[in-house]
Amino acid sequence: MTTTTEFVLRSILIGAGATLTMDLWAAVLRRFGVSSLNFALLGRWIGHIPKGRFIHPSIARTAAVRGELLIGWSAHYSIGVTFAALLVATFGLEWARAPTLLPALLIGGVTVLAPLLVLQPALGAGVASSKTANPVFNSVKSLVTHTVFGFGLFLAARAVASLVPAAS
Repeated sequence: MTTTTEFVLRSILIGAGATLTMDLWAAVLRRFGVSSLNFALLGRWIGHIPKGRFIHPSIARTAAVRGELLIGWSAHYSIGVTFAALLVATFGLEWARAPTLLPALLIGGVTVLAPLLVLQPALGAGVASSKTANPVFNSVKSLVTHTVFGFGLFLAARAVASLVPAAS
């Protein structure tokens, strides 16, 4: 296996594992009545990008696009893999072969900037959910969720480290 193959394989597995961890967290929150992003709405937003629409007053009131749920879930996991690749690129394959918690939590914390500064405004919720009924709650929920993602990056990296051999 080449180092490039190792990098790609570790990024995919770590990203998918961390995203699954975040999804399990969201499922726990839903059991307590706390909603999370409907991935069909993420898919709807992505589906409108080729039409030149990047910002919506309310994505829920924007016309649906064909396959938006599949698009949204695919994007969700692709983004998780991309963030894992950022982690491995930043801290190196040596980190991925012997993961430690702090780098994973750092990247997890940084990833919260994407929903707060890009996705929420684009969907019509405003920067850091400022146009919602509970902006502080929603922003804290995003921060906690992305911290859970960071913890998931660490857990997945530990699992992958025991399964994937280093490039030779």
